[in-house]
Amino acid sequence: MVVYLIGAGPGDADLITLKAVNALKKADVVLYDYLANEEILAHAPDTAKRVYVGKKAGEHYKTQDEINELIIKHAQNHDNVVRLKGGDPFVFGRGGEEILALMEHDIKFEVIPGVTSAIGAPTSLGLPVTHRAVATSVTIVTGHEDPTKAESQVHWDYTADTLIILMGIGNIKENTAEIMKYRPVDTPVCAVESGTLPDENLVFGTLGDIADKKINTPAILIIGDVVKMYKDIYDYQR
Repeated sequence: MVVYLIGAGPGDADLITLKAVNALKKADVVLYDYLANEEILAHAPDTAKRVYVGKKAGEHYKTQDEINELIIKHAQNHDNVVRLKGGDPFVFGRGGEEILALMEHDIKFEVIPGVTSAIGAPTSLGLPVTHRAVATSVTIVTGHEDPTKAESQVHWDYTADTLIILMGIGNIKENTAEIMKYRPVDTPVCAVESGTLPDENLVFGTLGDIADKKINTPAILIIGDVVKMYKDIYDYQR
C-alpha cells in the first residue's frame, strides 16, 4: 500500500504535473479537496472511489484529524491511495501533518509537488513576483492562522520586497492594518480571484484601500512594487 500526496496546482486542470496524472491513473481511492479542480479526477479510473474531504473558510466538511483517519483507513485497505490537494501539499496544505500520521501507522507515501497559487496565479498573468531592480525577495504567508494556536506566528513585519498572502480575504481589514505598521499606506496591492480559472479577476488597490474593495474568494493578495510594475503589462495585455 502507498499513499500519494499530490498537489493539484493553482486551479487550471492543465497545470497538474505528468507525474501526478500517472499516479492518479492507478488510484484505487482519491481523497480530494475543495480547491482541487474536479476535472483532474477524470484522470483516475472509473472504478476508483472518490471521497470529498474539502475545507474552505467557514465550511469545514472534515477536520484534519478526520481526514488523517480516512487516509489511513483507505491505505490499509487499498494498494494505491491518492490524497489530492489544491496547490502544493506543503504550502499551507498540511501535507506534513498527513505524512506524520501515515508514519505512525507505518504506511508508505510519496509526495508529488504541485504549482502553488502563490506563484502560479500571478505568473500566469505575467505578474512577476520578483523583478530585477524592483524585487529580489518574496515571502508567502497565511492570512488565516489556526484559531486553536496558543500564540500567533504571523507578525507582519516581513522585510521581503514582495508579500503574498494566501487565505487572507476574510481577515483582510485586520491584516492590512497590521501590515501598514511596517509598510507605507500607498504600497500597491493586487488581489487575484480564482487564479488560472475562466472566471479569474483582478482587483487593484493599495494597502490603505484594498480592504474596502469587493474581492471574491478564493483569492490571493500580492503586495509590493511588482504590482506597480505589472500595470504596464496588464494594460498591454488588454
